[in-house]
Amino acid sequence: MSSSRRNQLKSLLLQIGEAMLEEEAREAEQEKDQYMEESCPPLSIPNCMQELQELCRKVHKQIDLVDDERYDMEMKMKKSNKEIDDLKLMVRDLGGKFKKPALKKVRMSADAMLAALLGSKHKVSMDLRANLKQVKKEVKEEVGAADSLTSGTFRYE
Repeated sequence: MSSSRRNQLKSLLLQIGEAMLEEEAREAEQEKDQYMEESCPPLSIPNCMQELQELCRKVHKQIDLVDDERYDMEMKMKKSNKEIDDLKLMVRDLGGKFKKPALKKVRMSADAMLAALLGSKHKVSMDLRANLKQVKKEVKEEVGAADSLTSGTFRYE
């Protein structure tokens, strides 16, 4: 197909589409006018005060009905939006699940593990015995005797 023929068909399709859009806009305007004629009859302002008050009451009742409908529609919309969000979350959760790979067993000392975690700059030793205080045995015996006196039990030696 030649480029001139393609451009001609393209412009023809655009003209048809534009005509269809204009027709849809005219139909929407006609539907709007028809709805307004059905829903809102022409306003005739009465001359006496009592008829005017009656008209106001009637208009207020219509406003209340429309507000009720609007509120109901809003609640339905909020509920639908919440359900849609929940379903989107479920889809995202289902799509994101994957099998965790089996971890390999690695033999590593505590010092090597700390070095791997903290890096080579920090040198930390995991020699726990070096951090313990040295306690003499005599001190333990004195503490044990003091505990037995305070606990109420006596020990005979």
